[in-house]
Amino acid sequence: MEKLELPHNKKRLLLHSCCAPCSGDIMLQLKESQINYTVYFYNPNIHPKKEYLLRKEENMKFADKNNISFVDADYDPANWFNLTKGMEWEPERGIRCSKCFDMRFLNTAQYAHINGFDIFSSTLGISRWKDFNQINVSGAYAASKFEDLSYWSFNWRKNNGSQRMLEVSKKEQFYQQEYCGCVYSLRDTNIWRHQNNRPSIKIGKKYYNFLDKKTTKN
Repeated sequence: MEKLELPHNKKRLLLHSCCAPCSGDIMLQLKESQINYTVYFYNPNIHPKKEYLLRKEENMKFADKNNISFVDADYDPANWFNLTKGMEWEPERGIRCSKCFDMRFLNTAQYAHINGFDIFSSTLGISRWKDFNQINVSGAYAASKFEDLSYWSFNWRKNNGSQRMLEVSKKEQFYQQEYCGCVYSLRDTNIWRHQNNRPSIKIGKKYYNFLDKKTTKN
């Protein structure tokens, strides 16, 4: 595993995290690379609240286990629903996702600016279900709103990052999400399941284990 270094002589990283499975290996890499960083959990898109709490509390527990600083940001789904109004039937990776990334990253960037971080990044890009370029565009946009703040567009998938993500998830037996997180992805996933004679998603029932070969959506 290569040692990571922050770009452009940056000193303090704020890492937006979407969940423990996507962030687990990244958090360990940053810690082993002795990078000064804090995890920031801000994901008002996650629905329902039961699912939100499962993802947040697991991420917090993993951070505490590894002595990593963790910020639990506000859960404001009403603002998220207002932002995405009229986009209810947009496809995944479409404009609704861009608006969602913008909201989460602008909040992250503002926290970074206020609290002395000079760079931020996100674990969202490690998921193969996400458009890496779409995420980076939103990250750069949010960073541009604050002087002396940068977005680190590091490709967490490279050097078998996605495989290591799964290995950590299985080792820790993380909760295995079966949809991206928002109410519309839950709806669309269940529509697909019904069309293919598969049961509806059951929140809080599935966890990674050493035999699992499926990937997470987040």
